[in-house]
Amino acid sequence: MKKVLMGNHAAALAAKLARVQVAVGYPITPQTQAYEMLAEMKAKGEFPGEFIAAESEHSVMAAILGAATAGARTFTATSSQGLAYMHELLHWVAGSRLPAVMVDVNRALAAPWNLWTDQSDSLSQRDTGWMQFYCSTNQEVLDTVLMSYKIAERVMLPAMVVLDGFTLSHSYEPVDVPEQSEVDAFLPPYKPEVVLDYKNPVGFGALVGPKEYLRLRRRMAADMAEAESVIEEVGREFGAAFGRRYGQLDAYRCADARTILVTSGAVGSTARAAVDALREQGLKAGNLRMRSFRPFPAKALREFVRPGMRLAVVDRNYSPGAGGIWAQEIKAALYPRSRASVHGYVAGLGGGDITVELLQEVWKRVDSANASVPVAETWVEDAR
Repeated sequence: MKKVLMGNHAAALAAKLARVQVAVGYPITPQTQAYEMLAEMKAKGEFPGEFIAAESEHSVMAAILGAATAGARTFTATSSQGLAYMHELLHWVAGSRLPAVMVDVNRALAAPWNLWTDQSDSLSQRDTGWMQFYCSTNQEVLDTVLMSYKIAERVMLPAMVVLDGFTLSHSYEPVDVPEQSEVDAFLPPYKPEVVLDYKNPVGFGALVGPKEYLRLRRRMAADMAEAESVIEEVGREFGAAFGRRYGQLDAYRCADARTILVTSGAVGSTARAAVDALREQGLKAGNLRMRSFRPFPAKALREFVRPGMRLAVVDRNYSPGAGGIWAQEIKAALYPRSRASVHGYVAGLGGGDITVELLQEVWKRVDSANASVPVAETWVEDAR
């Protein structure tokens, strides 16, 4: 069934379709509509799970921790300062090996206050142990929430589904909404092996020594690495069930391209239009959209890159003192095996426009004759 949905509503509807048993929320712009839709569905009797209105984002993630430990399939959504406030509990959920799913609607972090989108909030949580998936359309938001439960429950790690604030969260697009029976066939009920049960008491989150801690972290690392293949497998399963296949990377017109725009999130859709415009000028352009940040798709990226290829990485984020985060990760993944050059560009911070024209300019800079050696981090902005 086709519906015209904003990104926030696509996320909330996906949680309902996934038969979430406990949803916990606290409002924050620009995520609030996902929270409101779940509350409305609960009030109308359309959402059979428990809905908890918490008093803060820290309490939200504490409730998720408890519900997931008790064996429930859980869901929440947040943005920006709210995600930052959850930080301590994000480590707890991942370290407890709980397959929670959370939607983060990207919004720049303060100070100064800013309501608009960039990836500083989600990428600042990169070391918490949560998988992260970046969406470019509202259809992808709904689909990725559904896939995230299956992936998370396979590798027993939590997942964060990320979409651009306002660009997707408040924009309406046609979305193919599957029937409940179709989702049930794809996503069976969650059946954890160990749960919190007062009739069979056991300890959770106990104090451990260095040796046990190292072993548990090594196991988490191994399962995060395994997630790379699980993401591809679940993407194929989803494609067979619903006709839309997803992987860690999304390549567009890259087969004969020497210079590639590398993007993530909603900018990936804009980059397709930029590539089409460049192709009309007779230029061999392509776009590689990064869907998965954790686990980082290093193997898939190395298989994609050809010697002599130039990667123009457009980062809607910035790590002070280090540069754009996607560019950092790509350089690390390719070193020292690849002869491709990586060129980092920071754009669109705090909701600045990343236009078709801006992306064409970036591509032409990198494709120019003197761009064979990567330049220092470059900041670019729309000229309008």
